[in-house]
Amino acid sequence: MPATVLVGAQWGDEGKGRIADWLATESDVVARYGGGDNAGHTVYVGQQVFKLHTIPSGILRGQVMCVLGNGMVVNPVNLVKEMDQLQALGVTITPERLLFSTRAHLITPAHIALDAASEKARGAQAIGTTLRGIGPAYLDKTGRKGIRAGDMANIEEFADALHQSIREANEVLARQDMATLDADAAVAPYIEAAARLQPFLADTAVYLNQRLQEGARVLCEGAQGTLLDVDHGSYPFVTSSSPTAGGALTGLGIGPGRIDRVVGAAKSFSTRVGAGPMPTELTDALGDRLRGTGEHFWDEYGTTTGRPRRCGWLDAVMLRYAVLINGCTELVLTKLDILSGFEELKLAVAYRVDGKLLDYPPTTNAELERAEPVYETLSGWQEDISGARRGGDLPAAARRYIQRIAEVCGTPVHTVSVGPERDQLVQL
Repeated sequence: MPATVLVGAQWGDEGKGRIADWLATESDVVARYGGGDNAGHTVYVGQQVFKLHTIPSGILRGQVMCVLGNGMVVNPVNLVKEMDQLQALGVTITPERLLFSTRAHLITPAHIALDAASEKARGAQAIGTTLRGIGPAYLDKTGRKGIRAGDMANIEEFADALHQSIREANEVLARQDMATLDADAAVAPYIEAAARLQPFLADTAVYLNQRLQEGARVLCEGAQGTLLDVDHGSYPFVTSSSPTAGGALTGLGIGPGRIDRVVGAAKSFSTRVGAGPMPTELTDALGDRLRGTGEHFWDEYGTTTGRPRRCGWLDAVMLRYAVLINGCTELVLTKLDILSGFEELKLAVAYRVDGKLLDYPPTTNAELERAEPVYETLSGWQEDISGARRGGDLPAAARRYIQRIAEVCGTPVHTVSVGPERDQLVQL
């Protein structure tokens, strides 16, 4: 059977975790295709809150096999911690439930230290990374000197490779007057993690293609968002991978003919973490209202970093671009319930840059910083919509808001979320 790709259609944090959990109900396999533990996918099941960083959200569905694809960069120590945390919550983690690509690259202690050093050196121009070593790991991958998951099969050679990476990193850190790493202390937990992870290693590209050939339904789960894509985002304020639909193909080793559905996840308003242009950002009381106080788990604070997110009106210019880049066949809007109580809502449908009207974002950050959103104003609604389960349960103003987003982006919206729980989804 064909595969479904789930992508973030904004700057990440769109609620992909709960959408992946929902799509997993009709999937046999859920496979992560990029990024690392800089991702933060939160799924609420009753009173339990599952915060996933590396393992696909499908792990919470008992019938699903989960795959860590070759396009990922993985911290083996943090992966083992996440496995243990899930098992403590009653989730079964065995090689019959989880496979780890031998071709995925590993995040080492050297990468984490170099990430922090790089951000410090940038000063006011810091990108705002999660400091998890993601960028340096991808840099070593493309520089052809990375360490891959398959290298953990030989513990002695794996340890030697880690020591070598730390020696090289210490030379860089010393030149920058940064603290160097104690190689023996840093390597020890990685050796323990490697021994734990050996049974999970597999050629996942072969596995996925075999399952597809057999008729299995595969969900390709993305991390981060289209607007953080290393090619299509506001470079250099981007991640180091391709969280777009194209990244799913290379990140899992499957061909384009396998894909028949691309689901774009988007919040009903805009948020962004870290530096970079954000034309619709609100720095006033309205922005604070969208963000929340941080007292609730659904407020706009990063799952991975805890940093407050920048908030603003929905940027349909960026969303339209994400739909174009990914070939989205549909959108899922999340957090529609947060907009209840607003008298009016604004939707950015175009930009004005240097007197020109643009339907798509300009290609340079300088132009994007000068972009003035052209807003449409729509009526808000006062009703609490958290109990809605059908389109007819939503207020007319909410339905009109959804309809207008679909019109502006040229893609249907079939599903919206009206709360954090699994069942708080409205099918339109």
